[in-house]
Amino acid sequence: MITIPTLDDIRDAAEKIKPYIHKTPVMTCQSINRMAGAEIFFKCENLQKVGAFKIRGASNAVFSLTEQQCQKGVATHSSGNHAAALALAARLRNIEAVIVMPKTAPLVKKEAVKRSGAKIVLSEPTQKDREKTLEQVAGEKGMTIIHSYDNPKVIAGQGTSALELLSQAPNLDIVIAPVSGGGLLSGTSIAVKGVSPETQVWGAEPEAANDAYLSLKSGKLVRCDNPQTIADGLRMSLSERTFSIIRKNVTDIITVNEEEIISSMRLVWERMKIIIEPSSAVPVAAVLKNKKNFSGKRIGIIISGGNVDLDRLPWMKQNS
Repeated sequence: MITIPTLDDIRDAAEKIKPYIHKTPVMTCQSINRMAGAEIFFKCENLQKVGAFKIRGASNAVFSLTEQQCQKGVATHSSGNHAAALALAARLRNIEAVIVMPKTAPLVKKEAVKRSGAKIVLSEPTQKDREKTLEQVAGEKGMTIIHSYDNPKVIAGQGTSALELLSQAPNLDIVIAPVSGGGLLSGTSIAVKGVSPETQVWGAEPEAANDAYLSLKSGKLVRCDNPQTIADGLRMSLSERTFSIIRKNVTDIITVNEEEIISSMRLVWERMKIIIEPSSAVPVAAVLKNKKNFSGKRIGIIISGGNVDLDRLPWMKQNS
């Protein structure tokens, strides 16, 4: 039986992780509001520890471990933000961490993992290769695998961001989060539907990695293997657990193309003066692309992270 976290689990997680995370600010931007024809509240997880919301779920999972589990350490596979988050959470609890990362992971994210003292093991970029390498690495030492999204403690931790958002910007009509493996969108949907049932939850996804969109439309779990998108944090596929939560709670998923992602990322940099990564730009692009769905609404957007390789910005690549 699949364990699904509850609103109480998210509230418990919020208390547990409070000493280890930032309560991130909610920002607004009048010029983007005018462009969208809506009132948008940006939950800035790019200003979170390790530069992403992932520290919430990783901390909840790590600080829920028994002492016996801690003695053998933790392991995961991740393209970057969960890797850095688990590495930091493990350091905070003074336990060993091994992170399997695809060879294609951005250098900025590999460096973040190294700074927290975790060991990196490289793998081929496909989900199958990442999972196989993780099983080998964790099995050798009996480490606890903390999956980046298919873990109820992780999902509950991720939901704490939306819990904060609803207290900082009440009476929202819609909350939108990017979707990859679905941990953030699942946790967000549980928190929102638990606290404010009338508020809709939407997902946003790259067209080039649209497994969640296809899954929601077909009613069957669809997987994408090694999709190619500038939004490197959104390349994973849903699990049975996250799919079941999303099917129940999420109104719809909007897809956006690569050009729309890049232009929205640059827009936020220019107008809001904050650094966001391509994955964070996906829900922004979704709102700007579908103004008819959001016109006149109060919208919360989870800005999921801000870890960017400053030497390889996407608009520089376009113009080279």
